[in-house]
Amino acid sequence: MSTQFIPTELGTEKISKLLRQYAVPAIIAMTASSLYNMVDSIFIGQGVGALAISGLAVTFPFMNIAAAFGTLVGVGASTIVSVKLGQKDYASARKVLGNVFILNIIIGILFTAVSLAFLDPILYFFGASEHTVYYAREYMVIILLGNVVTTLYFGLNNVLRASGHPRKAMMLTVTTVVLNTVLDPVFIFVFGWGIQGAAIATVLAQLVSLIWQFHIFGNKNELLHFHKGSIRPDFRIMKDMLAIGLSPFLMNVASCFIVILINNGMKKYSGDLAIGAFGIVNRVSFMFVLIIMGLNQGMQPIAGYNYGARQISRVMEVLKLTVFFATLITTAAFLIGELMPGLVTRVFTADEELIDLSVYGLRITLMFFPLIGAQIVIANFFQSIGMAGKAIFLSLIRQALVLIPCLIFLPGFYGLTGVWASMPVSDLVACIVSTAMIIHQIRKFKTEQL
Repeated sequence: MSTQFIPTELGTEKISKLLRQYAVPAIIAMTASSLYNMVDSIFIGQGVGALAISGLAVTFPFMNIAAAFGTLVGVGASTIVSVKLGQKDYASARKVLGNVFILNIIIGILFTAVSLAFLDPILYFFGASEHTVYYAREYMVIILLGNVVTTLYFGLNNVLRASGHPRKAMMLTVTTVVLNTVLDPVFIFVFGWGIQGAAIATVLAQLVSLIWQFHIFGNKNELLHFHKGSIRPDFRIMKDMLAIGLSPFLMNVASCFIVILINNGMKKYSGDLAIGAFGIVNRVSFMFVLIIMGLNQGMQPIAGYNYGARQISRVMEVLKLTVFFATLITTAAFLIGELMPGLVTRVFTADEELIDLSVYGLRITLMFFPLIGAQIVIANFFQSIGMAGKAIFLSLIRQALVLIPCLIFLPGFYGLTGVWASMPVSDLVACIVSTAMIIHQIRKFKTEQL
């Protein structure tokens, strides 16, 4: 499993070719993930109704918290596996695989037990009303019962990617999306299972992919595989995994609380359908953000390697190229949201009131979206070259430091418009700060080269 060719390639190959080679598989996987997030909304909206979309939107914080726990284990595990494989310490890498299995089962069971015990109070806190809590409950009970499957699937996929199988990890993601897309209409329209059918489709799709993962990791010819004695708790490994994954975990939890603030603002100033409108707008905008995240995954190894090799000109080239493509992506989102918002929202629902609310929200939310592609790339760029503090600050300034005060104060003056406007205001401020920081960093690079 030699990777000696990779450093040479990262330091010498044409940057545009490298970015394409590294980013395309990640973008495909991220696009599949975004479609995975949208499929349930589309079929629930068309097959169950407008209030069901609002009920589904109420569950977003739940899903974010579940994803946060998956990230907590998965990011830590993939990082440790990469290091151990680089050190040729294969025995320790296999221990990590076994402890991912143990830790995900423990977290999955605990999360399910606590959530089911307090499900209704949690849903009301997240923004549910007496009209939408039924749909949210029907969906989340199934999702929570399958939560162990979900956490194992995400955790093992991270390890699979880190162990030298990015294409297999990508194919597993694509397979899950395709299965979910096929099963959703069958369970909702043919079997008449409603919003529960969408949840069952989600869990079954993940279960099929999880069985495939077990098949891969059960193969003794794989460098990382389950074997007798590998599934034993090692508290040092567990501690290291959780410590490494803590930063992205906290970021996901922060985004969860922001969704709660938005949901409650929507309910207070407009009602349940406004929560559904935010659910639609969030799904659409997040699809483009995920594509940029895939682009960033392609940039990371190129920027990191060349920064370590002090090839600053190549570092700057990959940054500029990634910013350019990210800006194209977010500009396309802006044009779609401003020029054809009705066409987009009608994919999710036929309810005219929900369509009107979604169109209004989409136009405001995407107001400064062409700028945000660069901001996301710059934050990730600092992470790629080891400046984690700056990266975390730039992520927080968009997701929390500006957005939370806006969500608290703007609705008091402008009502529903203030809730929607909080998001582009946060985007604009974050972009200004990011631009100032990257200009300062570029000047430092130039000074160091003199």
